[in-house]
Amino acid sequence: MCGIVGAVSHRNIVDVLVEGLRRLEYRGYDSCGFAVINGADDKHPIERARTTARVAELAAQGKDFYGTLGIAHTRWATHGKPDTQNAHPHISNNLIAVVHNGIIENYETLRTELKAAGYVFASETDTEVIAHLVHQQYIAHDQKDLAASVRAVLPRLHGAYAIGVISQDSPEVLVGARVGSPLVVALGDQENFLASDALALAGRAHAMMYLEEGDVAILNADGVQVVDQSGKIVQRESKSMPTQSEAVDLGPYQHYMQKEIFEQPRAIGDTLANIAAFGPELFGANPEEWKSFDQILILACGTSYYSACVAKYWLEDIAGIPTQVEIASEYRYRNTISNPKTLIVVVSQSGETADTLAALRHAKSLGHRFTLAICNVASSAMVRETQWHFLTKAGTEIGVASTKAFTTQLLALYLLAVSIAKRADRISVEKEKELLRELRHLPKALHAVLALEPQIMAWSEAFSKCENALFLGRGLHYPIALEGALKLKEISYIHAEAYPAGELKHGPLALVTDKMPVVTIAPNDALLEKLKSNMQEVKARGGKLYVFADQDTEIVSSEGISVIRLPEHYGNLSPILHVVPLQLLAYHTACARGTDVDKPRNLAKSVTVE
Repeated sequence: MCGIVGAVSHRNIVDVLVEGLRRLEYRGYDSCGFAVINGADDKHPIERARTTARVAELAAQGKDFYGTLGIAHTRWATHGKPDTQNAHPHISNNLIAVVHNGIIENYETLRTELKAAGYVFASETDTEVIAHLVHQQYIAHDQKDLAASVRAVLPRLHGAYAIGVISQDSPEVLVGARVGSPLVVALGDQENFLASDALALAGRAHAMMYLEEGDVAILNADGVQVVDQSGKIVQRESKSMPTQSEAVDLGPYQHYMQKEIFEQPRAIGDTLANIAAFGPELFGANPEEWKSFDQILILACGTSYYSACVAKYWLEDIAGIPTQVEIASEYRYRNTISNPKTLIVVVSQSGETADTLAALRHAKSLGHRFTLAICNVASSAMVRETQWHFLTKAGTEIGVASTKAFTTQLLALYLLAVSIAKRADRISVEKEKELLRELRHLPKALHAVLALEPQIMAWSEAFSKCENALFLGRGLHYPIALEGALKLKEISYIHAEAYPAGELKHGPLALVTDKMPVVTIAPNDALLEKLKSNMQEVKARGGKLYVFADQDTEIVSSEGISVIRLPEHYGNLSPILHVVPLQLLAYHTACARGTDVDKPRNLAKSVTVE
């Protein structure tokens, strides 16, 4: 969710902090700020800038600042409204400054305790208790040690968090700590950095390391020390730092979301690269391990949950294995009947989704040892904490509304279904070759779907004038209808709901009028005739149908029905093709309404809090 950047150097690092925040804007935020200390100043006071505007406004303020040590933050409001007083960094008694991602669950108790001790709060946030607690520890000892003070405070904080801390008394020291939220240390030449995402520092450093659970990092310009939760100095694996990512360049596109929609053929092709056969090896398992589970439970949130819903159809139909799908944020809060022979599959773009991580840990605590992550980030907590994993190759996704991450998740789950089917001898050698040919044709098929953009733009003008919309699908395509409705509401702010088309007469039909567009996904499959009957129910009530149909469906445009035809029917892989026009419809409708497509209100890209 929020973004953290920190730096310590022998030079002015204000531009590093601001540029880092700019690169993290895609995560979503409603305020931002930085605090710096000039180590060359004998008094070295903490100086701070904050705004509820965009990072560009913060950059304008930053021209008057100089600092060799600093922390910066983009905030997505949880505790306290989005205003300047609640923006990070938070400062305690002009001595300690803190930035924080995550949530401190026991902040009210700590706040009451600190007020009784004489601390005055300037914000409504849970973060400010961290600043005051560190200050309390810091002044309690004659030999002031910022890192020791931070370490002493951590056991008192309940929840998930990553923090960056600086002190006026220590103008050469930056301290970072993580429990539950990701934090990266980046190593430069006579300067070192912290960030919640390596993208913030790409090109700034030559190496990086990911902090592990409970780690505290002590940075100065000339070195880094990491202390684990037991208090022992440890070495964390160092990796090469990525160079400036092409993902931050828009190229010819108007928004990142549009760019990422059009990157899907490449993302699918990259994910399929070097796959010559189906099997456990794709997921890091061996054939004997692969025989050990007899049912599947998929845990995910949001768009990833809808990919899992499609996967249920594939896994039960193609692989013949019983499959359940649960919203991760609900799973861990109810009593479940665990079967130790269940494969737990977690799906997440970032691999740091707090609810999904918590659900994974809960499943493991119940004794589930077969775990698999489908994820887009190799270094994520989810990949590290599962037995097996499959990495999608979507690349960096900056638009808050997921597009290429979703289609590559679908692809990964399809590979899982066919690989399990192969385990059970449900596909022949000839069939395997045929399925591989179909997969390799997907990028070309996606290019053909993307060519429909001008027709979809024409529809978007009508949609932009509506405040409500219905989406209908059946079978494999019902979750795709759900995803289409989610995309529309996320970025255009139009209220949209999706239903299995057969459920129309059980309630939703009451909503249908000539002012309610009804988007229908109409592939040429076994449910087509049933779907046509459902469409007639809408038409008879004066509803306006917007139909994405396959060739040979015999659905044609007429009074009350507008049809866009996809170039070909793609069988079990059809959901990967049919979701793309829904993404384009949402995108162009949002453009027509003038919304902030890449950074929709109230939403964040990486949901690292529950």
